[in-house]
Amino acid sequence: MDLTLLYWTRTQFMVSVGFLAFFLAISLGLAWMLLFFRWRAQRTAQVAWLSAYRFWVRVFALSFVLAVCAALIVLFQLGGLWGGLMDRIGNVAGPLLGYAVISLFIFKSCFLGIMLFGQRRVSERMHVFAVAMVAVGQTVAVSWVVVLQAWLATPTGARLFENRFQVYDWTAVVLNPALGWHLASVVVGSALAVGCLILGLTANQARRRKLEEGERLAFQSALVLTVLAALLHIPVAAWAIDAAVKHQPAKAAAMAGFWETGPSPAIVVLGWPKASEERNVAAWSWRNAGGALLARNAQGEYLGLDSFSGMRPPMPLTFLTWRAVALLWLAVLVLAVITLLRVRKRQFDPAVLSGPTLQMLSACMVIGALLATLRTWAEFMGLSPYVVQGLVTQAEVLGPMHASSVMWGTFGYLTLYALLAAAFFAMVFHAARYGVVPVRRVGRVG
Repeated sequence: MDLTLLYWTRTQFMVSVGFLAFFLAISLGLAWMLLFFRWRAQRTAQVAWLSAYRFWVRVFALSFVLAVCAALIVLFQLGGLWGGLMDRIGNVAGPLLGYAVISLFIFKSCFLGIMLFGQRRVSERMHVFAVAMVAVGQTVAVSWVVVLQAWLATPTGARLFENRFQVYDWTAVVLNPALGWHLASVVVGSALAVGCLILGLTANQARRRKLEEGERLAFQSALVLTVLAALLHIPVAAWAIDAAVKHQPAKAAAMAGFWETGPSPAIVVLGWPKASEERNVAAWSWRNAGGALLARNAQGEYLGLDSFSGMRPPMPLTFLTWRAVALLWLAVLVLAVITLLRVRKRQFDPAVLSGPTLQMLSACMVIGALLATLRTWAEFMGLSPYVVQGLVTQAEVLGPMHASSVMWGTFGYLTLYALLAAAFFAMVFHAARYGVVPVRRVGRVG
Protein backbone atom coordinates (compact mmCIF):
# COMPACT_ATOMS: atom_id res chain seq x y z
CA MET A 1 0.00 0.00 0.00
CA ASP A 2 1.28 3.47 -0.95
CA LEU A 3 0.99 5.45 2.29
CA THR A 4 1.86 8.71 0.53
CA LEU A 5 -1.00 8.21 -1.91
CA LEU A 6 -3.36 7.43 0.96
CA TYR A 7 -2.27 10.56 2.81
CA TRP A 8 -2.81 12.89 -0.15
CA THR A 9 -6.08 11.21 -1.07
CA ARG A 10 -7.40 11.78 2.43
CA THR A 11 -6.15 15.36 2.37
CA GLN A 12 -7.73 16.24 -0.98
CA PHE A 13 -11.04 14.65 -0.03
CA MET A 14 -11.10 16.46 3.33
CA VAL A 15 -10.40 19.77 1.61
CA SER A 16 -13.35 19.31 -0.74
CA VAL A 17 -15.70 17.97 1.92
CA GLY A 18 -14.73 20.82 4.23
CA PHE A 19 -15.53 23.42 1.56
CA LEU A 20 -18.87 21.72 0.96
CA ALA A 21 -19.68 21.60 4.69
CA PHE A 22 -18.86 25.31 5.06
CA PHE A 23 -21.27 26.57 2.41
CA LEU A 24 -23.84 23.85 2.95
CA ALA A 25 -24.22 24.97 6.57
CA ILE A 26 -24.65 28.59 5.45
CA SER A 27 -27.15 27.85 2.67
CA LEU A 28 -29.23 25.43 4.73
CA GLY A 29 -29.39 27.76 7.72
CA LEU A 30 -30.14 30.79 5.55
CA ALA A 31 -33.00 28.96 3.82
CA TRP A 32 -34.88 28.68 7.12
CA MET A 33 -33.86 32.15 8.32
CA LEU A 34 -35.19 33.64 5.08
CA LEU A 35 -38.45 31.81 5.63
CA PHE A 36 -38.66 33.43 9.06
CA PHE A 37 -37.94 36.90 7.63
CA ARG A 38 -40.45 36.46 4.82
CA TRP A 39 -43.14 35.08 7.13
CA ARG A 40 -42.70 37.98 9.54
CA ALA A 41 -42.90 40.45 6.67
CA GLN A 42 -46.13 38.88 5.46
CA ARG A 43 -47.70 38.67 8.93
CA THR A 44 -46.72 42.11 10.24
CA ALA A 45 -46.57 44.07 6.96
CA GLN A 46 -43.38 45.70 8.27
CA VAL A 47 -41.06 46.81 5.49
CA ALA A 48 -38.05 46.21 7.75
CA TRP A 49 -38.54 42.44 7.72
CA LEU A 50 -38.80 42.50 3.93
CA SER A 51 -35.64 44.57 3.77
CA ALA A 52 -33.79 41.94 5.81
CA TYR A 53 -35.12 39.23 3.49
CA ARG A 54 -34.08 41.08 0.33
CA PHE A 55 -30.52 41.48 1.54
CA TRP A 56 -29.94 37.96 2.78
CA VAL A 57 -31.68 36.18 -0.11
CA ARG A 58 -28.80 37.30 -2.32
CA VAL A 59 -26.29 35.80 0.08
CA PHE A 60 -28.33 32.60 0.13
CA ALA A 61 -28.37 32.37 -3.68
CA LEU A 62 -24.59 32.53 -3.92
CA SER A 63 -23.97 30.15 -1.03
CA PHE A 64 -26.47 27.71 -2.53
CA VAL A 65 -24.64 27.74 -5.88
CA LEU A 66 -21.28 27.22 -4.17
CA ALA A 67 -22.66 24.34 -2.09
CA VAL A 68 -24.12 22.61 -5.18
CA CYS A 69 -20.86 23.01 -7.11
CA ALA A 70 -18.85 21.67 -4.16
CA ALA A 71 -21.23 18.70 -3.90
CA LEU A 72 -20.63 17.83 -7.56
CA ILE A 73 -16.86 17.89 -6.98
CA VAL A 74 -17.21 15.58 -3.96
CA LEU A 75 -19.31 13.18 -6.03
CA PHE A 76 -16.62 13.10 -8.73
CA GLN A 77 -13.96 12.47 -6.09
CA LEU A 78 -15.93 9.56 -4.67
CA GLY A 79 -15.46 7.83 -8.01
CA GLY A 80 -11.93 9.10 -8.66
CA LEU A 81 -10.04 9.21 -5.39
CA TRP A 82 -11.86 6.19 -3.96
CA GLY A 83 -12.18 4.17 -7.15
CA GLY A 84 -13.40 0.98 -5.52
CA LEU A 85 -15.84 2.57 -3.08
CA MET A 86 -19.00 2.73 -5.17
CA ASP A 87 -18.44 -0.84 -6.33
CA ARG A 88 -18.61 -1.88 -2.66
CA ILE A 89 -21.40 0.37 -1.38
CA GLY A 90 -23.20 1.24 -4.61
CA ASN A 91 -26.34 -0.71 -3.70
CA VAL A 92 -26.68 1.49 -0.61
CA ALA A 93 -25.17 4.79 -1.72
CA GLY A 94 -26.68 4.86 -5.22
CA PRO A 95 -30.35 5.13 -4.20
CA LEU A 96 -29.62 7.51 -1.31
CA LEU A 97 -27.59 9.90 -3.45
CA GLY A 98 -30.18 9.59 -6.20
CA TYR A 99 -32.95 10.57 -3.81
CA ALA A 100 -30.87 13.57 -2.70
CA VAL A 101 -30.32 14.78 -6.26
CA ILE A 102 -33.98 14.27 -7.20
CA SER A 103 -35.20 16.05 -4.07
CA LEU A 104 -32.89 18.98 -4.68
CA PHE A 105 -33.74 19.50 -8.33
CA ILE A 106 -37.49 18.99 -7.90
CA PHE A 107 -37.72 21.73 -5.32
CA LYS A 108 -35.13 23.85 -7.14
CA SER A 109 -36.96 23.65 -10.45
CA CYS A 110 -40.39 24.29 -8.97
CA PHE A 111 -39.78 26.86 -6.26
CA LEU A 112 -36.28 28.37 -6.32
CA GLY A 113 -37.06 30.52 -9.35
CA ILE A 114 -40.20 31.87 -7.70
CA MET A 115 -38.27 32.57 -4.51
CA LEU A 116 -35.46 34.47 -6.23
CA PHE A 117 -37.18 36.11 -9.21
CA GLY A 118 -40.94 35.80 -8.79
CA GLN A 119 -41.73 38.09 -5.89
CA ARG A 120 -43.26 40.71 -8.21
CA ARG A 121 -45.32 38.16 -10.14
CA VAL A 122 -47.02 36.10 -7.44
CA SER A 123 -49.08 36.84 -4.36
CA GLU A 124 -47.52 37.35 -0.93
CA ARG A 125 -48.75 33.99 0.33
CA MET A 126 -47.52 32.16 -2.75
CA HIS A 127 -44.08 33.70 -2.36
CA VAL A 128 -43.91 32.71 1.32
CA PHE A 129 -44.94 29.19 0.30
CA ALA A 130 -42.18 29.06 -2.33
CA VAL A 131 -39.58 30.14 0.25
CA ALA A 132 -40.86 27.44 2.62
CA MET A 133 -40.62 24.76 -0.09
CA VAL A 134 -37.04 25.73 -0.91
CA ALA A 135 -36.10 25.35 2.77
CA VAL A 136 -37.93 22.02 3.05
CA GLY A 137 -36.50 20.74 -0.23
CA GLN A 138 -32.93 21.55 0.67
CA THR A 139 -33.38 19.94 4.09
CA VAL A 140 -34.80 16.77 2.53
CA ALA A 141 -31.93 16.58 0.04
CA VAL A 142 -29.32 17.03 2.78
CA SER A 143 -31.08 14.44 4.95
CA TRP A 144 -30.50 11.70 2.37
CA VAL A 145 -26.78 12.49 2.35
CA VAL A 146 -26.75 12.46 6.15
CA VAL A 147 -28.39 9.02 6.08
CA LEU A 148 -25.47 7.75 3.99
CA GLN A 149 -22.90 9.43 6.24
CA ALA A 150 -24.49 7.91 9.33
CA TRP A 151 -24.76 4.49 7.70
CA LEU A 152 -21.02 4.47 6.96
CA ALA A 153 -20.43 4.82 10.71
CA THR A 154 -23.08 2.24 11.70
CA PRO A 155 -23.67 -0.06 8.70
CA THR A 156 -26.96 -1.79 9.47
CA GLY A 157 -29.53 -3.29 7.11
CA ALA A 158 -26.94 -4.55 4.59
CA ARG A 159 -24.25 -7.21 4.54
CA LEU A 160 -21.15 -7.86 2.49
CA PHE A 161 -21.58 -10.56 -0.15
CA GLU A 162 -18.72 -11.14 -2.59
CA ASN A 163 -17.17 -7.77 -1.62
CA ARG A 164 -20.37 -5.85 -2.30
CA PHE A 165 -23.04 -4.71 0.13
CA GLN A 166 -26.48 -6.20 -0.44
CA VAL A 167 -29.42 -4.49 1.24
CA TYR A 168 -31.84 -6.74 3.09
CA ASP A 169 -33.65 -4.09 5.17
CA TRP A 170 -33.98 -0.53 3.89
CA THR A 171 -35.65 0.58 7.09
CA ALA A 172 -32.56 -0.43 9.05
CA VAL A 173 -30.32 1.30 6.49
CA VAL A 174 -32.19 4.60 6.73
CA LEU A 175 -32.95 4.51 10.45
CA ASN A 176 -29.45 3.42 11.44
CA PRO A 177 -28.23 4.02 15.02
CA ALA A 178 -26.15 7.09 14.12
CA LEU A 179 -28.82 8.90 12.09
CA GLY A 180 -30.42 10.84 14.94
CA TRP A 181 -27.36 12.63 16.22
CA HIS A 182 -25.99 13.19 12.70
CA LEU A 183 -29.21 14.95 11.68
CA ALA A 184 -29.30 16.92 14.92
CA SER A 185 -25.69 17.97 14.41
CA VAL A 186 -26.39 19.21 10.88
CA VAL A 187 -29.49 21.15 11.97
CA VAL A 188 -27.97 22.91 14.98
CA GLY A 189 -24.69 23.39 13.12
CA SER A 190 -26.47 25.13 10.25
CA ALA A 191 -28.41 27.29 12.70
CA LEU A 192 -25.19 28.31 14.43
CA ALA A 193 -23.47 28.99 11.10
CA VAL A 194 -26.13 31.38 9.84
CA GLY A 195 -26.57 32.96 13.26
CA CYS A 196 -22.86 33.76 13.43
CA LEU A 197 -22.79 34.98 9.82
CA ILE A 198 -25.65 37.46 10.25
CA LEU A 199 -24.49 38.47 13.72
CA GLY A 200 -20.95 39.12 12.53
CA LEU A 201 -21.89 41.08 9.44
CA THR A 202 -24.43 43.30 11.20
CA ALA A 203 -21.93 43.93 14.01
CA ASN A 204 -19.39 44.95 11.39
CA GLN A 205 -21.95 47.37 9.92
CA ALA A 206 -22.70 48.75 13.39
CA ARG A 207 -19.03 49.63 13.83
CA ARG A 208 -19.32 52.13 10.98
CA ARG A 209 -22.86 53.51 11.15
CA LYS A 210 -26.21 53.26 12.82
CA LEU A 211 -28.12 50.19 11.67
CA GLU A 212 -31.34 50.51 9.74
CA GLU A 213 -34.45 48.86 11.14
CA GLY A 214 -34.18 45.77 8.93
CA GLU A 215 -30.55 45.29 9.88
CA ARG A 216 -31.39 45.65 13.57
CA LEU A 217 -34.13 43.02 13.27
CA ALA A 218 -31.67 40.71 11.53
CA PHE A 219 -29.17 41.29 14.35
CA GLN A 220 -31.79 40.52 16.97
CA SER A 221 -32.93 37.32 15.23
CA ALA A 222 -29.37 36.14 14.66
CA LEU A 223 -28.34 36.81 18.27
CA VAL A 224 -31.23 34.78 19.70
CA LEU A 225 -30.62 32.00 17.16
CA THR A 226 -26.90 31.87 17.96
CA VAL A 227 -27.52 31.51 21.70
CA LEU A 228 -30.15 28.79 21.20
CA ALA A 229 -28.06 26.88 18.65
CA ALA A 230 -24.95 27.03 20.85
CA LEU A 231 -26.91 25.74 23.85
CA LEU A 232 -28.43 22.93 21.77
CA HIS A 233 -24.93 21.78 20.90
CA ILE A 234 -24.60 20.46 24.46
CA PRO A 235 -27.20 17.64 24.22
CA VAL A 236 -26.16 16.92 20.63
CA ALA A 237 -22.53 16.51 21.73
CA ALA A 238 -23.59 14.19 24.55
CA TRP A 239 -25.61 12.15 22.04
CA ALA A 240 -22.63 11.96 19.67
CA ILE A 241 -20.27 10.81 22.43
CA ASP A 242 -22.69 8.09 23.53
CA ALA A 243 -22.97 6.87 19.91
CA ALA A 244 -19.19 6.83 19.52
CA VAL A 245 -18.78 4.78 22.71
CA LYS A 246 -21.31 2.20 21.50
CA HIS A 247 -20.38 1.96 17.83
CA GLN A 248 -16.90 3.51 17.34
CA PRO A 249 -14.84 2.78 20.48
CA ALA A 250 -11.53 3.61 18.78
CA LYS A 251 -12.86 7.05 17.87
CA ALA A 252 -14.05 7.52 21.46
CA ALA A 253 -10.58 6.67 22.81
CA ALA A 254 -8.95 9.09 20.35
CA MET A 255 -11.38 11.85 21.34
CA ALA A 256 -10.63 11.29 25.03
CA GLY A 257 -6.85 11.01 24.51
CA PHE A 258 -6.86 7.61 26.23
CA TRP A 259 -3.85 5.53 25.12
CA GLU A 260 -3.65 2.53 27.45
CA THR A 261 -6.47 0.17 28.33
CA GLY A 262 -7.07 0.04 32.06
CA PRO A 263 -9.43 0.59 34.98
CA SER A 264 -8.76 4.33 35.39
CA PRO A 265 -11.02 6.26 32.97
CA ALA A 266 -8.93 9.44 32.71
CA ILE A 267 -9.75 12.04 30.08
CA VAL A 268 -7.23 14.52 28.69
CA VAL A 269 -8.90 17.92 28.66
CA LEU A 270 -5.99 19.67 26.94
CA GLY A 271 -2.60 18.48 25.81
CA TRP A 272 -0.46 17.52 22.85
CA PRO A 273 -0.66 13.86 21.77
CA LYS A 274 2.69 12.36 20.73
CA ALA A 275 1.81 9.36 18.57
CA SER A 276 5.39 8.10 18.25
CA GLU A 277 5.59 7.56 22.00
CA GLU A 278 1.86 6.94 22.54
CA ARG A 279 1.52 9.52 25.27
CA ASN A 280 0.27 13.06 25.79
CA VAL A 281 2.73 15.90 26.34
CA ALA A 282 1.88 18.74 28.74
CA ALA A 283 -1.46 17.10 29.37
CA TRP A 284 -4.12 18.42 31.68
CA SER A 285 -5.93 15.23 32.64
CA TRP A 286 -9.11 14.72 34.60
CA ARG A 287 -8.80 11.41 36.39
CA ASN A 288 -11.78 9.08 36.78
CA ALA A 289 -13.87 11.43 34.63
CA GLY A 290 -13.95 9.53 31.37
CA GLY A 291 -16.28 6.70 32.29
CA ALA A 292 -19.07 7.96 30.04
CA LEU A 293 -16.64 8.72 27.21
CA LEU A 294 -15.01 5.31 26.78
CA ALA A 295 -16.07 1.81 25.86
CA ARG A 296 -15.23 -1.23 28.00
CA ASN A 297 -13.96 -4.72 27.23
CA ALA A 298 -15.26 -8.00 28.65
CA GLN A 299 -13.13 -7.56 31.77
CA GLY A 300 -14.69 -4.16 32.50
CA GLU A 301 -11.55 -2.22 31.60
CA TYR A 302 -11.80 1.01 29.64
CA LEU A 303 -10.56 0.58 26.07
CA GLY A 304 -7.54 2.66 25.12
CA LEU A 305 -6.00 3.12 21.68
CA ASP A 306 -3.64 0.21 22.36
CA SER A 307 -6.63 -2.09 21.90
CA PHE A 308 -6.94 -0.99 18.25
CA SER A 309 -3.34 -1.21 17.11
CA GLY A 310 -3.11 -0.71 13.35
CA MET A 311 -6.83 0.03 12.99
CA ARG A 312 -7.24 3.24 14.93
CA PRO A 313 -7.96 6.76 13.70
CA PRO A 314 -5.17 9.34 13.34
CA MET A 315 -4.96 10.21 17.02
CA PRO A 316 -3.34 13.68 17.00
CA LEU A 317 -5.65 15.08 14.32
CA THR A 318 -8.81 13.58 15.84
CA PHE A 319 -7.88 14.70 19.35
CA LEU A 320 -6.89 18.26 18.38
CA THR A 321 -9.78 18.84 15.98
CA TRP A 322 -12.39 18.02 18.62
CA ARG A 323 -10.63 20.34 21.10
CA ALA A 324 -10.66 23.11 18.51
CA VAL A 325 -14.39 22.55 18.00
CA ALA A 326 -15.06 22.69 21.74
CA LEU A 327 -13.01 25.86 22.30
CA LEU A 328 -14.56 27.73 19.36
CA TRP A 329 -18.05 26.68 20.44
CA LEU A 330 -17.40 27.87 23.99
CA ALA A 331 -16.08 31.21 22.76
CA VAL A 332 -19.18 31.77 20.59
CA LEU A 333 -21.54 30.79 23.41
CA VAL A 334 -19.92 33.10 25.99
CA LEU A 335 -19.75 36.05 23.59
CA ALA A 336 -23.34 35.58 22.39
CA VAL A 337 -24.75 35.29 25.92
CA ILE A 338 -22.87 38.37 27.12
CA THR A 339 -24.09 40.31 24.08
CA LEU A 340 -27.67 39.18 24.65
CA LEU A 341 -27.60 40.32 28.28
CA ARG A 342 -26.26 43.72 27.26
CA VAL A 343 -28.70 44.53 24.44
CA ARG A 344 -31.94 42.84 25.45
CA LYS A 345 -33.15 45.90 27.41
CA ARG A 346 -31.95 48.32 24.72
CA GLN A 347 -34.20 47.09 21.91
CA PHE A 348 -31.38 44.85 20.66
CA ASP A 349 -29.48 47.84 19.32
CA PRO A 350 -25.79 46.92 18.87
CA ALA A 351 -24.90 50.62 19.11
CA VAL A 352 -24.81 50.19 22.91
CA LEU A 353 -21.95 47.72 22.62
CA SER A 354 -18.33 48.73 22.96
CA GLY A 355 -15.93 48.78 20.03
CA PRO A 356 -13.97 45.68 21.15
CA THR A 357 -17.22 43.73 21.60
CA LEU A 358 -18.35 44.64 18.08
CA GLN A 359 -14.95 43.60 16.76
CA MET A 360 -15.21 40.21 18.45
CA LEU A 361 -18.74 39.77 17.09
CA SER A 362 -17.48 40.66 13.60
CA ALA A 363 -14.81 37.97 13.92
CA CYS A 364 -17.56 35.43 14.68
CA MET A 365 -18.94 35.80 11.15
CA VAL A 366 -17.21 32.66 9.85
CA ILE A 367 -16.84 30.70 13.09
CA GLY A 368 -20.22 28.95 12.88
CA ALA A 369 -19.57 27.63 9.36
CA LEU A 370 -15.96 26.84 10.33
CA LEU A 371 -17.30 24.69 13.16
CA ALA A 372 -19.37 22.74 10.62
CA THR A 373 -16.21 22.17 8.58
CA LEU A 374 -14.18 21.06 11.60
CA ARG A 375 -16.91 18.65 12.73
CA THR A 376 -17.00 17.13 9.25
CA TRP A 377 -13.23 16.68 9.28
CA ALA A 378 -13.38 15.18 12.78
CA GLU A 379 -16.01 12.66 11.69
CA PHE A 380 -13.97 11.65 8.65
CA MET A 381 -10.83 11.21 10.74
CA GLY A 382 -12.75 9.39 13.46
CA LEU A 383 -13.97 6.88 10.88
CA SER A 384 -10.45 6.28 9.54
CA PRO A 385 -8.87 3.94 8.61
CA TYR A 386 -12.29 2.63 7.62
CA VAL A 387 -14.63 3.97 5.02
CA VAL A 388 -17.38 1.63 6.26
CA GLN A 389 -16.95 1.13 9.98
CA GLY A 390 -15.28 -2.19 10.78
CA LEU A 391 -15.85 -3.64 7.28
CA VAL A 392 -14.11 -1.73 4.49
CA THR A 393 -10.88 0.24 4.86
CA GLN A 394 -9.85 3.30 2.88
CA ALA A 395 -6.76 1.49 1.58
CA GLU A 396 -9.01 -1.15 -0.03
CA VAL A 397 -10.87 1.36 -2.20
CA LEU A 398 -8.05 3.70 -3.25
CA GLY A 399 -8.17 4.69 -6.91
CA PRO A 400 -5.35 3.84 -9.38
CA MET A 401 -3.49 7.16 -9.18
CA HIS A 402 -0.05 8.54 -8.48
CA ALA A 403 0.63 10.37 -5.22
CA SER A 404 2.23 13.32 -7.05
CA SER A 405 -0.86 13.94 -9.22
CA VAL A 406 -3.14 13.84 -6.17
CA MET A 407 -0.80 16.20 -4.32
CA TRP A 408 -0.80 18.81 -7.09
CA GLY A 409 -4.54 18.37 -7.47
CA THR A 410 -4.93 19.12 -3.78
CA PHE A 411 -3.02 22.38 -4.14
CA GLY A 412 -5.19 23.23 -7.13
CA TYR A 413 -8.38 22.65 -5.19
CA LEU A 414 -7.06 24.69 -2.26
CA THR A 415 -6.36 27.61 -4.57
CA LEU A 416 -9.76 27.36 -6.24
CA TYR A 417 -11.65 27.13 -2.95
CA ALA A 418 -9.70 30.05 -1.47
CA LEU A 419 -10.58 32.23 -4.47
CA LEU A 420 -14.26 31.24 -4.33
CA ALA A 421 -14.49 31.88 -0.60
CA ALA A 422 -12.77 35.26 -1.00
CA ALA A 423 -15.16 36.20 -3.81
CA PHE A 424 -18.15 35.14 -1.71
CA PHE A 425 -17.22 37.32 1.24
CA ALA A 426 -16.23 40.20 -1.04
CA MET A 427 -19.75 40.10 -2.47
CA VAL A 428 -21.27 39.96 1.00
CA PHE A 429 -19.28 43.00 2.18
CA HIS A 430 -20.07 44.86 -1.03
CA ALA A 431 -23.80 44.26 -0.55
CA ALA A 432 -23.53 45.29 3.11
CA ARG A 433 -21.87 48.55 2.11
CA TYR A 434 -24.04 49.55 -0.85
CA GLY A 435 -27.32 47.80 -0.06
CA VAL A 436 -29.70 46.13 -2.52
CA VAL A 437 -32.10 47.38 -5.15
CA PRO A 438 -35.72 47.51 -3.90
CA VAL A 439 -38.20 45.14 -5.53
CA ARG A 440 -41.21 46.81 -7.11
CA ARG A 441 -44.44 45.04 -7.76
CA VAL A 442 -45.95 45.16 -11.24
CA GLY A 443 -48.63 47.82 -11.43
CA ARG A 444 -47.49 49.61 -8.28
CA VAL A 445 -45.62 52.85 -7.84
CA GLY A 446 -42.99 53.37 -5.15
